[in-house]
Amino acid sequence: MHPLETDKPLIVYMDFKSPYAYLAKDPTWQLEDDFGISIDWRPLTLNIPSFLGSAKVNETGKVVEANRTPRQWQGVRYAYMDAKRYARLKDILIYGPRKIWDSSLAGIGMLWTKRSGRDVLKRYMDIAYERFWRRDLDIEDEAVVAGVVAEAGGDEQGYLAYLEGEGRREHDALQAQLHGAGIFGVPTYVIDGQVFFGREHLPAVRWLLGGRQGPAPDVAYDRFEPAQ
Repeated sequence: MHPLETDKPLIVYMDFKSPYAYLAKDPTWQLEDDFGISIDWRPLTLNIPSFLGSAKVNETGKVVEANRTPRQWQGVRYAYMDAKRYARLKDILIYGPRKIWDSSLAGIGMLWTKRSGRDVLKRYMDIAYERFWRRDLDIEDEAVVAGVVAEAGGDEQGYLAYLEGEGRREHDALQAQLHGAGIFGVPTYVIDGQVFFGREHLPAVRWLLGGRQGPAPDVAYDRFEPAQ
């Protein structure tokens, strides 16, 4: 896979351990329905310790291991506060993870279930995101991830074989290309070779998919208005 090229109208990069990607998941799937398109969903496995340090907490929330500067802690705390603020308005539950997870197995699951079509991929993403952010899914356990593949209607044994060979190679080769292509965070949208980082660009992506009808939208978050 070339990071900026696809035979579909839109590429979307996601990571299961990103709360911002979780918030963007449903509005992004809505693009498929609204425009009658198929999205090329791809994993970006974030290396969070490389820019935000690392930490572990116990079941009571006490930090038991940390390698972060005060400035990094400030950034992490704000990010989760902001994500939870938007999540509450959409009745989405987000518990902060107890450690920095390696989400590559789940990302490879995304590549595998994509081969089975939209419905299987969507169920897989819905299950994985919801359970992970409820702290009910170990995304570093290949058997657990394979179970989610099966629950979503995919081929569990096929995933395990894919993981051990082609899937791992495909995932790792893609990750090695992303930074050089200007893709560094999630969610990232690629349309006509242009890169848009962050869910605040969803209005612009919609405008481009719609043929640039009307004035270009301003950069803005979905307001996430609570139901009346």
